[in-house]
Amino acid sequence: MINKPNGFLQRHPEKAEHNQYWYSAHTIGKIVEELTASATRIACLSTPSIYFSLPRGSQLRSDAWLFDLDEQWASDPHFVRYDFNVPEDIPTQLLGAFDCVVIDPPFITREVWDKYAQAAKLLLQSGGKVLATTVAENAAMLAELLPDVRPTPFRPSIPHLIYQYNLFTNFPPAVLCHPNPEIPPDD
Repeated sequence: MINKPNGFLQRHPEKAEHNQYWYSAHTIGKIVEELTASATRIACLSTPSIYFSLPRGSQLRSDAWLFDLDEQWASDPHFVRYDFNVPEDIPTQLLGAFDCVVIDPPFITREVWDKYAQAAKLLLQSGGKVLATTVAENAAMLAELLPDVRPTPFRPSIPHLIYQYNLFTNFPPAVLCHPNPEIPPDD
């Protein structure tokens, strides 16, 4: 799976106006592997590359939902138009319906993360899992907003983003516990 071209990346160019910068095919593959090992019902918040890379025909894909502002995904039956400025505007039937949320906001500020954290808490079942990406400098803030979230050894590759992100979880990862060979180690 990791070495195959990613169809999502081939079909969907990034959109600067939506601050869309996709993970590399390898990073998407590893995140999908982690979700396959660690989750059963996933809410993808601003992560269409992950949602559309979940294996077609799998139970994991059929139980996953995509929450995004970009209407290009609206034809998918599990698309929810999601504006992070109104995190409480989530369909009631999806409240508390997920055991995992994947989060990659378009901005890294506290104000934006506060709203994504609110949405995550509304979507998650008690004890639900969080997988999130942002800059390392946001670690303390994330731990405050989403308790027990800490960085993993695996850092995502986002080739067209000018700064390096880290990947954070509130559970011990099964797959994302090793460094990403795409990212040079810090000196």
